[in-house]
Amino acid sequence: MTPALKAAFCPTGPLRASINLGNPILAGTAPDGSPCGVSVDLAQAFASALGADLELVVFDSAGRSVDAVTNERADVGFFAVDPVRGAGIAFSAPYVLIEGAYLVHHDSPLRHNTEVDAPGHDVVVGLGSAYDLYLTRELQHAAIVRAPTSPAVVDTFLAGGHAVAAGVRQQLEADARRVPGLRLLPGRFMTIGQAMGCPKGRGADAAAYLAAFVETRKASGFVAGALKRHGIDGASVAPPVS
Repeated sequence: MTPALKAAFCPTGPLRASINLGNPILAGTAPDGSPCGVSVDLAQAFASALGADLELVVFDSAGRSVDAVTNERADVGFFAVDPVRGAGIAFSAPYVLIEGAYLVHHDSPLRHNTEVDAPGHDVVVGLGSAYDLYLTRELQHAAIVRAPTSPAVVDTFLAGGHAVAAGVRQQLEADARRVPGLRLLPGRFMTIGQAMGCPKGRGADAAAYLAAFVETRKASGFVAGALKRHGIDGASVAPPVS
């Protein structure tokens, strides 16, 4: 750590960390109302490494969280890696891998992920989420319907009578328990890496320092411990980068 690096990450004084509450794998709300989760633990550890105070900047969707870092209203954030986001954000390697899944009505004729992309099907995603970005590129025949946030996907799916909901497997599993008559299609339609990122304008040295921080926290067991501490199932620590 050098004064120049600290200044690159903390131009306003504290480290401003963008936290997305729309991804239950990474963040949630504690009983006292404060943000908690794997991304908050990493933000605290990174602020400590910098010798800086931590300021959490909290959002309800990935799109808003990404915008905050891209436009330098936050200094670091926690995102699914995507080339669209990479235009303004320097990503570390992933620290966690999670699954994207499809949810349908129990009486839907759809049985496999490969059947979703067909004319007449509509797929509900969270606006600006990794699943929105990925499926916008990948789906050739099905239409995309965008809910305002990822936690609102299933309610939008139900209200509109849509064919498919797409999102984080754990969120969809929770919604399927909450609402009778829904089921997940087996398997996953994507595996996505969750990484840390900072504005590209902060420079190559800052991006390299952030990448090294993530690798040390994976290797030390910090990320695995955070997943266990917060009771996160269905996510795994990403492999190391040589």
